[in-house]
Amino acid sequence: MNISAALLPAVVRPAVEDRHWLTSDHCAAPVLDLLDGLGWVIVDTPEANVHATSPDGCVYVGWLPEEATAWKRGTVWHVRVQPAHGDAWVQEFGTHTPSEAVAGFLAAHSSR
Repeated sequence: MNISAALLPAVVRPAVEDRHWLTSDHCAAPVLDLLDGLGWVIVDTPEANVHATSPDGCVYVGWLPEEATAWKRGTVWHVRVQPAHGDAWVQEFGTHTPSEAVAGFLAAHSSR
């Protein structure tokens, strides 16, 4: 496969002191800031769980730090997609997944 270098993403190498995000701190801010910036509806519950829905209603993202059934599965992030055409799918992320990685996953899919 030959791909032009102009089509490849730029390689970014953060300085060692900027790699703090490589360990999970259970902070939802990177994801919630992204979704808020994209115009998603975000609702938090008294239990500290957060539910977000995309503007078109096709994607749900749940931050579920206090959801007992999610913890039994080892999940803290739940992403559910129901495309207008095609099969629905779900992706879950565990308690050790950095929120920045979840934000990157969502950002990649929101640009399609």
